Amino acid sequence: MLNRFLMSAAALGLTAGMAAADYKLTILHTNDIHSRIESINKYDSTCKADDEAEGKCFGGVARIKTMVDSKRAELADENVLLLDAGDPFQGSLFYTTYKGAAEAEFMEAIGYDVMAVGNHEFDDGPAGLAAFVDAVSFPVISGNLDLSSSAELKDRVKNHVVLEVGGQKIGIISALATDTVETSSPGKDVVFQDEIESLKADVAALEAEGVNIIIALNHVGLAKDLEIAAAVPELDLVIGGHSHTLLANTHDRAAGPYPTMVGDVPVVQAYAYSKFLGEITLTFDDAGNVTSAEGEPILLDASVTPDADIAARVAEMGAPIEEMKQRVVAEAATPIEGDRAVCRVQECQMGNLVADAMLERVADQGATIAIANAGGLRASIDAGEVTMGEVLTVLPFQNTLSTFEITGQTVIDALENGVSQVEEVKGRFPQVSGLTFTWDPSVAPNEGRISDVMVASEDGFVPIDPAATYLVVTNNYVRNGGDGYKMFAGDDKNAYDYGPDLADVTAEYLAANAPYQPYVDGRIRQK
Repeated sequence: MLNRFLMSAAALGLTAGMAAADYKLTILHTNDIHSRIESINKYDSTCKADDEAEGKCFGGVARIKTMVDSKRAELADENVLLLDAGDPFQGSLFYTTYKGAAEAEFMEAIGYDVMAVGNHEFDDGPAGLAAFVDAVSFPVISGNLDLSSSAELKDRVKNHVVLEVGGQKIGIISALATDTVETSSPGKDVVFQDEIESLKADVAALEAEGVNIIIALNHVGLAKDLEIAAAVPELDLVIGGHSHTLLANTHDRAAGPYPTMVGDVPVVQAYAYSKFLGEITLTFDDAGNVTSAEGEPILLDASVTPDADIAARVAEMGAPIEEMKQRVVAEAATPIEGDRAVCRVQECQMGNLVADAMLERVADQGATIAIANAGGLRASIDAGEVTMGEVLTVLPFQNTLSTFEITGQTVIDALENGVSQVEEVKGRFPQVSGLTFTWDPSVAPNEGRISDVMVASEDGFVPIDPAATYLVVTNNYVRNGGDGYKMFAGDDKNAYDYGPDLADVTAEYLAANAPYQPYVDGRIRQK
């Protein structure tokens, strides 16, 4: 899909001589920080002190602060904005402990100008997002949400914002993925509107007010951002999040160039977890048309010295959780792969670990199948000692085990849902235990992609019986319909939703099997 939209900078109609009225705007941006308040290692989980000392760490809010301050000083005579495309929430013990207060404090200290709402800002319901908005001075926006019935959010989250920068009005609009109702907990009073239609309406409204520089700060994922850029050509820039995509010109793992051009509209995104700070500079002619779009995300590696004041405050806030975080619970023989780019499209080592741990815990109750949503797996674990902090970085959502009874046909239907959005790298992809299956990407979603479903029995793996009843274990989020698993919800399944914490179950399983040897065994096959 990416290549279909790629165009060279020449498509912008660049001219060698710039008019005197040309206006330059540099935008620094982050997305999907996911509570990586502390620095991270190469697996995107919390970096250990020894690795920090050896220069092996990246990111963290103290490094963001250093680089933002440096860029603002470097561009002191120019026009600069700092934007975030959503999901500072959820992903580390700082969120588990402080529920957004840490993210608010540090984003305020760094000095963001605008933030878009991400889906995980609803993980503790509208009230959790409202508390965050009250704690920051910068506007938090989302344009495709009807909040008129939300007592918590209707006067807090803005539809859009217009900033005056260097004498120019800059309109910033936003859209949030409509499937947030499945991936988080916005509640019934937050109504989602179509992303593209909403953005078109906001562009028209801003243009009617005389605003001719308009930026979309979205949390919808790269694929949808490319659609938006094609459908709303009046946009001057699309800054994205949600898909954790690295767009870059100098990194081997980049999914495309920075910026990626869709017609005349530049699209950018800067990976996730505080590892990069995006930097895009736009030049406009006196009519507000983009004549140049240049930049590159900045890798926040060990060469960036963490801001001392922020680092001290991080240490202070981290002190109450440090003992628990540092408690060694097991040992990994080799790194355990939990990268979302792997676990959301195929069998992965972390998926097998978590699904096996779930099934082992409730096997004595008669459970024979475990299904874990890949979106619940948030990091890898490196080799050697495994701390409770690392386990909680992988499984930060405080989910509990849920057991329930469903037919074999419902299992098949659930697997169909699980592979229905693989092309979009969605979190519903099913990691399983006690079960094997094959899926065919050439078949349309929910039209029979799943085949050869086998379940474990005393006689080995046997074909699933669509009419038989099976006791299944998952986490309470999936059991209640999260990630599209609506077939699991309801009060008619003899369910128990209040089992032990999934992170504790996984830690205990690791300990019982230490040193744990990660593996894949072909339980999920692709035609």
